[in-house]
Amino acid sequence: MEKQLAEREGIPFAAIQAGAMHGVGLRRAARGALRLAHGTLSAHRLVGAYKPDVVLLTGGFVGVPVSVAAWLRRVPSVVYLPDIEPGLALKAMARLATKVATTTEASGEFIPRAKMVVTGYPVREAFLRATREQGRARFNLPSDATVLLVVGGSTGARSINRAVVSNVGALLSALPARAGSMRILHVTGTRDWPEMQAAREALAADLRERYLAVPYLHEEMADAMAAADLVVCRSGASALGELPALGLPAVLVPYPHAWRYQRVNAQYLVERGAAVMIEDGQLNHPGQGLVKTVASLLADPARLSAMREASRGLAAEAGGGARKIADVVWRIASARITSAKADQRN
Repeated sequence: MEKQLAEREGIPFAAIQAGAMHGVGLRRAARGALRLAHGTLSAHRLVGAYKPDVVLLTGGFVGVPVSVAAWLRRVPSVVYLPDIEPGLALKAMARLATKVATTTEASGEFIPRAKMVVTGYPVREAFLRATREQGRARFNLPSDATVLLVVGGSTGARSINRAVVSNVGALLSALPARAGSMRILHVTGTRDWPEMQAAREALAADLRERYLAVPYLHEEMADAMAAADLVVCRSGASALGELPALGLPAVLVPYPHAWRYQRVNAQYLVERGAAVMIEDGQLNHPGQGLVKTVASLLADPARLSAMREASRGLAAEAGGGARKIADVVWRIASARITSAKADQRN
């Protein structure tokens, strides 16, 4: 995916090998260590060939070889921590970094203050320009409808997807006093799309008309979020930036099989009144699952409004990240260039 995104923007792209070493079992960890060693050699060659003034890194084990290579080549690095708590790979990179840019001040519990710079999340410009009217028009949604957006990510969140399609009727009846006013916009992810498409086709005509499912959105995602009154999604790092940018209340379902960073992200938004959280295993619980949670929120406009304001209030800290991260990178690169010129004169 990264290769496609980079090449679409006309950015030169080179890939290196990497492998996870945490939470994957001994055999996979051993393979991961070998891939990391190979990747470090490749990264060392690439850093030598590119001769960068500064290296920008973010999470994932693929960044570790580049971090080590930059350190060996005495090239300063900036690490961006999108989540509140760093995972194992990002902790390793942070130790070798010159500066660590963070989405929120809450990361100060995990990152040395001397290295940390709070920059906010790098939200795409489309999220700053999107409007409710534009979003409704793009997806042909009535202006007076209540819209529930469900997002499973680029590949999908199977438990969320199945909880939605098995409860479409109940979700679309969440506002019984306004029959027919409810709409669901479901971004299923590419992996589950055939199953979700078949489930939609099997619905009764009146339900199918009010349940719009698509496999993936890229440029249109900002419009989809702007059109929504409430979103159901995982709590990856983007939730910390994109939800506040649009003041969107959320029902967050942390991915249960990853490091706890998604839970920490969700708790951050919940504690500030911008979201509620459901455990993945409780999605179909009759008393506290997805249907009950969505229905109770949509039936309480005052609470939804308060969540919306709380979410919007976080945008001041989480917003403007791209420019601020670029400023950090530029300052470090400029300092290195100035130092190199001074050494040449001497």
